[in-house]
Amino acid sequence: MHHTPSLFAAILAAALLPILPAQTRTPTPSQVSAPTAQHPTSTPYTGDLSVFESKDRADKLQIDRVMTLLNLKPGSVVADIGAGGGWFTVRAAKRVADGPDGGGKVIAEDINPKAIVAIRQRAQREHLPNIQPILGTPDNPNLPPNSLDAALMLEVYHEIANPQPFLAHLRSALKPGARFGIIDRNGTGADHGLNEPILRSEIEHAGFKQVGRYDFTKAAGQDYFLIFQKQ
Repeated sequence: MHHTPSLFAAILAAALLPILPAQTRTPTPSQVSAPTAQHPTSTPYTGDLSVFESKDRADKLQIDRVMTLLNLKPGSVVADIGAGGGWFTVRAAKRVADGPDGGGKVIAEDINPKAIVAIRQRAQREHLPNIQPILGTPDNPNLPPNSLDAALMLEVYHEIANPQPFLAHLRSALKPGARFGIIDRNGTGADHGLNEPILRSEIEHAGFKQVGRYDFTKAAGQDYFLIFQKQ
């Protein structure tokens, strides 16, 4: 007569199997869960884009220093996330043009179709063919995977209602060693600012590590400039 192994024998055999270490891997955007603490967010700006074009903004924000700290150089590919009217886009486009292996590029992302039209017209008007406007969504900037040497969110992060899926998509678009900068001010989230510890916690939860912090942007009304890299 054929006998099946006893329950005791099966349990014993399973217990003697080697215990293998859990395999670690980066979660996909759909697998990432948000931190337990939630906060309000600000309504994305849809008004007159010229309000961002004040003559002294570049000096107060020290935008050239920002680009240096993000390692922008000729040939770099950078994303301006929440580009608006393209204030940072055009400055970055001039900075990364004419690299040794070809011209660099700026991907100007925004969720407002009017901003995309405005950036496209501005790129033509200022003869900057290395600007590529991209229409994103609130949860996904629609950036090509493994394509970016750097990314900047300038006075934008406090508008992101679902940061974890958004950051997961952004993370996948960054090359190894790429720098991701955020310039913002302290606030509740609903007042066009977000307290720095909350922002940092959310970014680190998404698989980034902070590699730099600066406050020279205070002259432009922005409390902090943080730089992250993906882990």
